[in-house]
Amino acid sequence: MVTSVHLADVRPSTALSLLRTRLTPDEVPGLRYAESVFAAPLGPRLLPSPRPGRVGLIAGWEDDGALDRFLASHPVADALAGGYRVRLEPVRVVGAWPEFGELLPATAGNGQTADTADGPGVGVLDGPAAVLTLGRLRLRRGPAFLRASARAEGDVLRSPGLRLATGLAHPPRIVATFSLWSEIAPMRAYVEQRGAGHHAATTEHAARPFHSQSAFIRFRPYDENGTWHTPGT
Repeated sequence: MVTSVHLADVRPSTALSLLRTRLTPDEVPGLRYAESVFAAPLGPRLLPSPRPGRVGLIAGWEDDGALDRFLASHPVADALAGGYRVRLEPVRVVGAWPEFGELLPATAGNGQTADTADGPGVGVLDGPAAVLTLGRLRLRRGPAFLRASARAEGDVLRSPGLRLATGLAHPPRIVATFSLWSEIAPMRAYVEQRGAGHHAATTEHAARPFHSQSAFIRFRPYDENGTWHTPGT
């Protein structure tokens, strides 16, 4: 299983066309799941500042070959080619996003991978990390979600080791974030800091979920192409 995240600045008309385009496994061989999204900077404000023409694609693939064929021949890939792209290997899943299929070969009953503790020998203690959060928003919980997100986003932008961070959404219900970290340790410090924005948001979500479906997925990034904006821009 290969996941790819694509980010690009395009013309506003192209952005609207991409958001309306629904890639399916029937149309794209080797594709498992794809979601076209708008991209917006993270920040401590209640509502993100939209950037017309800033778009993204989240996609899951059977293997690298399927992604290679998409990049070589599909119009959506051509539209996003001038931006940033990263290939990702799933390492840990909390929650579930069934549209992706089986992200990992074996999961525990609570939806987390067998190497959740990141114990010795699992090969995920060092090196860069990427995190994708996905949620299918309960609209009535939208205001509470935005308040919790604003605090968490303000914290993440001050975190050492953050290389890239962006909010992603396909209105009205799909909300997501993607972040890339130079090392796993600062990412885990941000996630696990008790009383901080992320911890408060996850605690509130556990008590009264913001989403009808959600997933927190950590990856090992292994192939980057292009450049993207610094966090908060």
